[in-house]
Amino acid sequence: MASPETAATITPITPITPASPTSPTIPVTIIGAGLGGLTLARVLYLHGIPVTVYEAEASPAARTQGGMLDIHDRSGQLALKAAGLYDAFTGLVHEGGEATRMLDSRGRLLYDQPDDGLGRRPEIPRGTLRRLLLDSLPAGTVAWGRKVTGTRPLGGGRYEVAFAGGEAVETGLLVGADGAWSRVRPLLSEAKPQYVGTVFVETYLFDADRRHPASAEAVGGGSMLALAPGKGIVAHREPEGVLHTYVQLTRDRAWVDALDFADGAAALERVAGEFAGWAPELTALLTDGETAPVARVLHALPDAHRWERVPGVTLLGDAAHLMPPSGEGANLAMLDAAELGEALAAHPGDAEAALAAYEARLFPRSARAAADAAELLDLCLGDRAPYGLIEMFTAAEGGEGREASGGITGDRGDRRR
Repeated sequence: MASPETAATITPITPITPASPTSPTIPVTIIGAGLGGLTLARVLYLHGIPVTVYEAEASPAARTQGGMLDIHDRSGQLALKAAGLYDAFTGLVHEGGEATRMLDSRGRLLYDQPDDGLGRRPEIPRGTLRRLLLDSLPAGTVAWGRKVTGTRPLGGGRYEVAFAGGEAVETGLLVGADGAWSRVRPLLSEAKPQYVGTVFVETYLFDADRRHPASAEAVGGGSMLALAPGKGIVAHREPEGVLHTYVQLTRDRAWVDALDFADGAAALERVAGEFAGWAPELTALLTDGETAPVARVLHALPDAHRWERVPGVTLLGDAAHLMPPSGEGANLAMLDAAELGEALAAHPGDAEAALAAYEARLFPRSARAAADAAELLDLCLGDRAPYGLIEMFTAAEGGEGREASGGITGDRGDRRR
């Protein structure tokens, strides 16, 4: 059986000699080797700023990295340009993946937006993009197998980062790029992610055009959304005939906790029961799943999450602004990273000025994006689903609203906790 982490050939990055800082620069410690942490490391490397990334996973291949990402021209693509990787990225995109279609519960087509070929939000597998970033960094930049167990201030803007097994490091410039359950965030904020009332259940079908032709036809060439109040089936076509599905349900936490995913068959049966009467080519995306189902229990930080400036430490990505999936999560993390890296390069020897400048842009942007994400989740699963979302897409096509996005899935979503 093929792996859900679809393969891609990555062209080697042309080596770039990093710039030399004009004045002494504090080495940067990044926690988390996701897209945000790696983008920051790459931008810092290009500017000659020393950096180490600590990652809990044992290796780059420790687990699959999620599904397709749509990389936006006004955020993620700008970050890739700052990282010197845009041209390499364009050679890895999934052609035709920007197409979006919406069906009703009986499988009837309600909306169809073909890929226009303009590249405003080209699709790429998350794992492929992560490998591109990793391969652009010098060997040894990422320290694997370093699970952070806690952080604490040492005074004078310095911090200790403790790892499982008893090892610890000290740093004078710490960046939390460690996601929803960040171990760095408590240095800045008491906020904790809260359940938003929605769970996604993730499954895959392989060699779908041959083995699951009805479902493959329903999904089409890009993203497919079949939505109703309180429930939905959303799928992406990935390279090599893979269909990656997120079944979405608005349920209270007690209902979610009663799902026993240790017994995958029983959990699937219960979830599938919520879609009785739906078209078989849609429900088969769940019931014929060829990998163990995974629950993604969605959490979010407050929309306007922010903190007072604390010397020597900051956050980016989900650690700073966790929100429901909206197609923006990876894009925002990468843009955060690029702006932070550029700010540090623009203020050599004055990290506090750099962090203040970065956060001044971070807070209003992430607050707007979080509010939009909450609105989008309501359009997908609220009382007006799916017609409110179709109206938004149509308005976006006419230049009257936000850019329509097929990226409203849970590829970033949080594992059940």
